[in-house]
Amino acid sequence: MRIAVCSGSFDPVTNGHLDIIARGARIFDKVIVAVLNNSQKQSLFTVEERVEMLELSTAHLPNVEVDSFSGLLMDYMRKQKASVILRGLRSNADFDYEMPIAAANKTLGEDVETMFLLTNPQYAYLSSSIVRELAKYRASVKGLVPPPVEDALAKKFAGK
Repeated sequence: MRIAVCSGSFDPVTNGHLDIIARGARIFDKVIVAVLNNSQKQSLFTVEERVEMLELSTAHLPNVEVDSFSGLLMDYMRKQKASVILRGLRSNADFDYEMPIAAANKTLGEDVETMFLLTNPQYAYLSSSIVRELAKYRASVKGLVPPPVEDALAKKFAGK
Protein backbone atom coordinates (compact mmCIF):
# COMPACT_ATOMS: atom_id res chain seq x y z
CA MET A 1 0.00 0.00 0.00
CA ARG A 2 1.44 3.38 -1.05
CA ILE A 3 0.81 5.91 1.70
CA ALA A 4 1.53 9.61 1.22
CA VAL A 5 1.56 12.28 3.91
CA CYS A 6 0.54 15.83 3.08
CA SER A 7 1.63 17.90 6.06
CA GLY A 8 1.25 21.55 6.90
CA SER A 9 -0.26 24.05 9.27
CA PHE A 10 -3.49 24.40 7.24
CA ASP A 11 -4.42 27.58 9.13
CA PRO A 12 -6.91 27.44 7.48
CA VAL A 13 -7.14 24.84 4.73
CA THR A 14 -7.76 26.44 1.33
CA ASN A 15 -9.15 25.13 -1.94
CA GLY A 16 -5.56 25.07 -3.18
CA HIS A 17 -4.65 22.62 -0.40
CA LEU A 18 -7.74 20.54 -1.19
CA ASP A 19 -6.80 20.39 -4.86
CA ILE A 20 -3.40 18.90 -3.97
CA ILE A 21 -4.99 16.48 -1.47
CA ALA A 22 -7.63 15.30 -3.95
CA ARG A 23 -5.08 14.83 -6.73
CA GLY A 24 -2.83 12.93 -4.34
CA ALA A 25 -5.78 10.72 -3.38
CA ARG A 26 -6.05 9.68 -7.05
CA ILE A 27 -2.37 8.72 -7.14
CA PHE A 28 -1.89 6.98 -3.78
CA ASP A 29 -3.76 4.24 -1.96
CA LYS A 30 -4.00 6.45 1.12
CA VAL A 31 -3.25 10.10 1.85
CA ILE A 32 -2.81 11.23 5.43
CA VAL A 33 -3.31 14.96 5.86
CA ALA A 34 -1.18 15.74 8.91
CA VAL A 35 -1.68 19.03 10.72
CA LEU A 36 1.57 20.20 12.26
CA ASN A 37 1.22 21.18 15.90
CA ASN A 38 3.85 23.91 16.12
CA SER A 39 3.72 25.53 19.55
CA GLN A 40 6.18 28.22 18.37
CA LYS A 41 3.74 29.51 15.77
CA GLN A 42 0.77 31.77 16.54
CA SER A 43 -2.23 30.20 14.79
CA LEU A 44 -5.70 31.53 14.16
CA PHE A 45 -7.29 28.10 14.67
CA THR A 46 -6.39 25.43 17.19
CA VAL A 47 -5.01 22.12 15.94
CA GLU A 48 -8.33 20.50 16.83
CA GLU A 49 -10.27 23.09 14.83
CA ARG A 50 -7.98 22.63 11.83
CA VAL A 51 -8.33 18.85 12.00
CA GLU A 52 -12.12 19.16 12.16
CA MET A 53 -12.23 21.56 9.18
CA LEU A 54 -10.05 19.18 7.18
CA GLU A 55 -12.19 16.17 8.11
CA LEU A 56 -15.33 17.99 6.98
CA SER A 57 -13.63 19.23 3.81
CA THR A 58 -12.22 15.84 2.79
CA ALA A 59 -15.18 13.66 3.81
CA HIS A 60 -15.91 12.95 0.12
CA LEU A 61 -12.45 11.40 -0.34
CA PRO A 62 -12.62 7.85 1.08
CA ASN A 63 -8.86 7.22 1.06
CA VAL A 64 -7.97 10.46 2.90
CA GLU A 65 -7.38 10.44 6.63
CA VAL A 66 -6.73 13.51 8.81
CA ASP A 67 -4.37 13.49 11.78
CA SER A 68 -2.05 15.83 13.68
CA PHE A 69 1.52 15.54 14.86
CA SER A 70 4.35 17.44 16.48
CA GLY A 71 8.06 16.95 16.09
CA LEU A 72 9.89 15.79 12.99
CA LEU A 73 7.90 14.83 9.92
CA MET A 74 10.26 11.92 9.27
CA ASP A 75 9.45 10.42 12.68
CA TYR A 76 5.77 10.72 11.82
CA MET A 77 6.39 9.13 8.40
CA ARG A 78 8.01 6.08 10.03
CA LYS A 79 5.17 5.77 12.54
CA GLN A 80 2.61 5.79 9.69
CA LYS A 81 4.71 3.52 7.44
CA ALA A 82 4.37 6.19 4.75
CA SER A 83 6.79 6.38 1.84
CA VAL A 84 5.94 9.71 0.16
CA ILE A 85 5.76 13.31 1.35
CA LEU A 86 3.22 15.12 -0.82
CA ARG A 87 3.75 18.85 -1.33
CA GLY A 88 2.19 21.48 -3.57
CA LEU A 89 4.20 24.12 -5.41
CA ARG A 90 2.69 27.46 -6.42
CA SER A 91 5.84 29.22 -7.59
CA ASN A 92 9.62 29.23 -7.77
CA ALA A 93 9.63 30.70 -4.27
CA ASP A 94 7.83 27.61 -2.97
CA PHE A 95 10.37 25.40 -4.74
CA ASP A 96 13.28 27.37 -3.24
CA TYR A 97 11.71 26.95 0.22
CA GLU A 98 10.82 23.26 -0.19
CA MET A 99 14.02 21.98 -1.84
CA PRO A 100 16.35 22.17 1.20
CA ILE A 101 13.63 20.65 3.39
CA ALA A 102 13.25 17.75 0.95
CA ALA A 103 17.03 17.30 0.93
CA ALA A 104 17.18 17.28 4.73
CA ASN A 105 14.33 14.77 4.88
CA LYS A 106 16.19 12.56 2.39
CA THR A 107 19.19 12.45 4.71
CA LEU A 108 16.90 11.39 7.56
CA GLY A 109 15.15 8.69 5.56
CA GLU A 110 16.48 7.42 2.24
CA ASP A 111 13.37 5.30 1.74
CA VAL A 112 11.05 8.33 1.79
CA GLU A 113 10.49 10.36 -1.38
CA THR A 114 9.14 13.90 -1.66
CA MET A 115 6.65 14.39 -4.49
CA PHE A 116 5.79 17.88 -5.70
CA LEU A 117 2.53 18.60 -7.51
CA LEU A 118 2.17 21.90 -9.32
CA THR A 119 -0.76 23.88 -8.01
CA ASN A 120 -3.74 24.32 -10.27
CA PRO A 121 -3.20 27.77 -11.86
CA GLN A 122 -6.47 29.07 -10.44
CA TYR A 123 -4.97 28.67 -6.93
CA ALA A 124 -1.43 29.87 -7.70
CA TYR A 125 -1.91 33.09 -5.71
CA LEU A 126 -3.84 31.52 -2.84
CA SER A 127 -2.40 31.09 0.64
CA SER A 128 -3.76 30.66 4.14
CA SER A 129 -2.33 34.04 5.13
CA ILE A 130 -4.22 35.77 2.29
CA VAL A 131 -7.42 34.03 3.37
CA ARG A 132 -6.91 35.07 7.00
CA GLU A 133 -6.31 38.68 5.97
CA LEU A 134 -9.41 38.79 3.77
CA ALA A 135 -11.57 37.20 6.47
CA LYS A 136 -10.21 39.56 9.13
CA TYR A 137 -11.62 42.49 7.15
CA ARG A 138 -14.81 40.58 6.33
CA ALA A 139 -14.08 40.30 2.61
CA SER A 140 -15.62 37.30 0.90
CA VAL A 141 -13.56 34.11 0.89
CA LYS A 142 -16.16 32.20 -1.09
CA GLY A 143 -14.46 30.01 -3.68
CA LEU A 144 -11.12 30.26 -1.86
CA VAL A 145 -11.94 27.87 0.96
CA PRO A 146 -14.40 25.02 1.44
CA PRO A 147 -17.77 25.92 3.05
CA PRO A 148 -16.87 24.59 6.55
CA VAL A 149 -13.84 26.89 6.59
CA GLU A 150 -15.86 29.83 5.30
CA ASP A 151 -18.27 29.30 8.23
CA ALA A 152 -15.45 28.91 10.77
CA LEU A 153 -13.76 32.10 9.57
CA ALA A 154 -17.03 34.06 9.78
CA LYS A 155 -17.52 32.85 13.38
CA LYS A 156 -13.89 33.55 14.30
CA PHE A 157 -14.08 37.16 13.14
CA ALA A 158 -17.70 37.88 14.17
CA GLY A 159 -17.88 40.90 16.43
CA LYS A 160 -14.23 41.93 15.88
